[in-house]
Amino acid sequence: MGTSWWLACAAAFSVLCVLKASSLDTFLAAVYEHAVILPKDTLLPVSHSEALALMNQNLDLLEGAIVSAAKQGARIIVTPEDGIYGVRFTRDTIYPYLEDIPDPQVNWIPCDNPKRFGSTPVQERLSCLAKNNSIYVVANMGDKKPCNTSDSHCPPDGRFQYNTDVVFDSQGKLVARYHKQNIFMGEDQFNVPMEPEFVTFDTPFGKFGIFTCFDILFHDPAVTLVTEFQVDTILFPTAWMDVLPHLAAIEFHSAWAMGMGVNFLAANLHNPSKRMTGSGIYAPDSPRAFHYDRKTQEGKLLLAQLKSHPSHSPVNWTSYASSVESTPTQTQEFQSIVFFDEFTFVELKGIKGNYTVCQNDLCCHLSYQMSEKRADEVYAFGAFDGLHTVEGQYYLQICILLKCKTTNLRTCGSSVDTAFTRFEMFSLSGTFGTRYVFPEVLLSEVKLAPGEFQVSSDGRLVSLKPTSGPVLTVGLFGRLYGKDWASNASSDFIAHSLIIMLIVTPIIHYLC
Repeated sequence: MGTSWWLACAAAFSVLCVLKASSLDTFLAAVYEHAVILPKDTLLPVSHSEALALMNQNLDLLEGAIVSAAKQGARIIVTPEDGIYGVRFTRDTIYPYLEDIPDPQVNWIPCDNPKRFGSTPVQERLSCLAKNNSIYVVANMGDKKPCNTSDSHCPPDGRFQYNTDVVFDSQGKLVARYHKQNIFMGEDQFNVPMEPEFVTFDTPFGKFGIFTCFDILFHDPAVTLVTEFQVDTILFPTAWMDVLPHLAAIEFHSAWAMGMGVNFLAANLHNPSKRMTGSGIYAPDSPRAFHYDRKTQEGKLLLAQLKSHPSHSPVNWTSYASSVESTPTQTQEFQSIVFFDEFTFVELKGIKGNYTVCQNDLCCHLSYQMSEKRADEVYAFGAFDGLHTVEGQYYLQICILLKCKTTNLRTCGSSVDTAFTRFEMFSLSGTFGTRYVFPEVLLSEVKLAPGEFQVSSDGRLVSLKPTSGPVLTVGLFGRLYGKDWASNASSDFIAHSLIIMLIVTPIIHYLC
């Protein structure tokens, strides 16, 4: 009996050691901002061989990043949306670039069995890159699924086409396939899945979820992956064009990570002429690595260490703001446009001060102190509580401190990426009607401020030290998902937004 007892203990200890060894507390993550090689503009589809030649050119560049990341010890690498074939397609011209991507439940390693599901050269190459370098590879490509045109849901050409993310594990196995739910305007080459897909997979270094670009602004699948599926890390291939002052890629993606309490791996395309840049590795407490570059044409590999299971403290976003007694503002309010939305602003008149500004149900409070009050720069503090209706419809509540483009107050809210005024301190809060609030701090030349601010449990965005650079934006970006399609979103309000869009600027600034 004694021998059996010792053998049982030894076996249990061995199992415990194996389990401990197979579970990692931290991991090295990688994202690659890719300067994609674009196809030639054409109204007619190219041949499959021509399409494959272009995709292999891009895969050659991605391979360099994947191999480099693996050699440095990365466990997973994310590459951008449209990173294999570029942008600017019609439904017909994208078709030669598509492959049939099976459900991961088929238990398939394309590198070992490339012909199992027909011609799948891109999946084969991605699988082999993952397997040969022992790294998880995340990529974006196009999926095609035949359908019967007698089905009312089937497109007239007899096929569904999806903007698709794929994940291959370190053995080369296909472990995830996600079809983008929230298609952005201009993506007419792709179909929308009939139901949102909530795609997750488990690894020795945490549970992962995945979605794409424009998905981040909506509840499904993005929020549900965190709140219901309890993922630790989000994978985010994107082709994001910056919209300053409050939707720059690194600004909003890092804010989403902090607001939702998850790791966030964002890989963007690199096309500076289109304001496409901004990738990062973000933890809930602070960015770990980020890249924003509008001066060069090269791609960029980022690596950073993350906790496999990050912790996150709950925030009551209205606790502090609702306790503040509003006093009549000493500064006259004015209206100005931020990305087609009409904000209510007050100008910051002094080197320090306290301001409250309200719009509809939202009241925003600010305490601040500048390092100096310059005559050649104007800062404003504003609030927006309403339905955004241009290039997508989504309900926002935003409190924002921003630098105006010029000293003319009508330019407050216009895109500006340089500033000269540093802040000694700031404290920002608002009476938000949602628990989904994303804290943003953006410095001059579109840089983040890691470790320089925090969110308190009572809902204040507060500085921890004087800012390391001049301030562009300090904001709280709230989303009221339940009001996106509310019946009280009047046609008059939408018409007013469209008039603003046409009068303020003829140029459409899109996200992704």
